[in-house]
Amino acid sequence: MKIIRSLVLSGVLIAGSVFLNQAFAQQKDNTLTKKEKKQGWQLLFDGNSTSGWHSYNQSALGSAWNVEDGALHLNKKSNRDGGDAVTNEEFGDFDLKLDWKISPNGNSGIMFLVKEDPKYERSYYTGPEMQVLDNNGHPDAKIIKHRAGDLYDLITSSPENVKPVGEWNSVEIKLKNSQLELWQNGVKVVSTTLWDENWNKLVAGSKFKNMEDFAKFRSGRIVLQDHGNEVWFKNIRIRKL
Repeated sequence: MKIIRSLVLSGVLIAGSVFLNQAFAQQKDNTLTKKEKKQGWQLLFDGNSTSGWHSYNQSALGSAWNVEDGALHLNKKSNRDGGDAVTNEEFGDFDLKLDWKISPNGNSGIMFLVKEDPKYERSYYTGPEMQVLDNNGHPDAKIIKHRAGDLYDLITSSPENVKPVGEWNSVEIKLKNSQLELWQNGVKVVSTTLWDENWNKLVAGSKFKNMEDFAKFRSGRIVLQDHGNEVWFKNIRIRKL
């Protein structure tokens, strides 16, 4: 009996040890593994500071952006200045991954290929956007091509797999040799080719048709939109392709 009891206890300890090791092995937020570093990934947000970001057409990041529990947080409950958060660096072909969650009835977006210049008043004048939205609460969700995961006002995402308010969504934007892919929660939801005849037709049929420089640049900044609602981002990482 003592031998059996000893074996049982040993099994419990071993199982517990394996469980703990697996728990500790889980990757921490806002970090890169050795494999990711070798693949060329770089963090755009370290979970501790807003270094590497500024507000569009400004020298610094607006004070409404702050770090909260390891996330880059836009606090719209205050009267502080925000503005679209813009990377200091520009990117051409790239693979971008990040997690987001939105406040109830909230609206935001992730833009790319954005050109920063005083002659452009807004980020979206030049950069396409992957929509971030509370599909169950924001009125924009009633408009086709304006729902979470959509290539905003251009292509509807399919399938629709966004998680509800308060939960984190993992997304990826990949652009290589004019081929654009949007991924949401592990599923490819949009695929298209930029700058071909079909793309030009899409733009001509959208709200961007009169913006002469919309999506014309082959490199630009990554932008997290201030649409007036509270939003959080983390695990923001990119690699050049």
